[in-house]
Amino acid sequence: MRIAVFPGSFDPITLGHEDIVKRALPLFDEIIVAVGVNSTKKSRFSLEQKVKMLNAVFSDFPKVSVQSFEGLTADFCAKEDAGFLLRGVRNSSDFEYESTIAQMTKKLYSSLETVILFTKEEYSSISSTVVREILVNNGDVSAFVPNAVLDHIK
Repeated sequence: MRIAVFPGSFDPITLGHEDIVKRALPLFDEIIVAVGVNSTKKSRFSLEQKVKMLNAVFSDFPKVSVQSFEGLTADFCAKEDAGFLLRGVRNSSDFEYESTIAQMTKKLYSSLETVILFTKEEYSSISSTVVREILVNNGDVSAFVPNAVLDHIK
């Protein structure tokens, strides 16, 4: 069985995240969208809120499940018997970062393959950080997040 883990903080999930998962569906038997608890990041949304938003976004996709985890992504992948780490990149900076992480992950978990999908151009400028900044300033984020998320962020 081809199991992929798509890890992130998803604070909140964006249209770019959603697009990566949907485009990856034909490649895998199962995709686990994994909300990582990152001790170095201050989250706007609680872990429970993020899981609820992700479940709402992917409720119509039986091959997608949502879980949370703490610790190393590679350890979570091993626990879930995942052979693939799914990542999305928006630009060259993301690519450099993901390349480094992929190499380090390979050293920790040699059977784990990183699969990188490039974000569609229309989503390349969207980041959770920018969405949070718009929210803090009472702006409209409806063009940047899936519709299923809007009820959860108001």
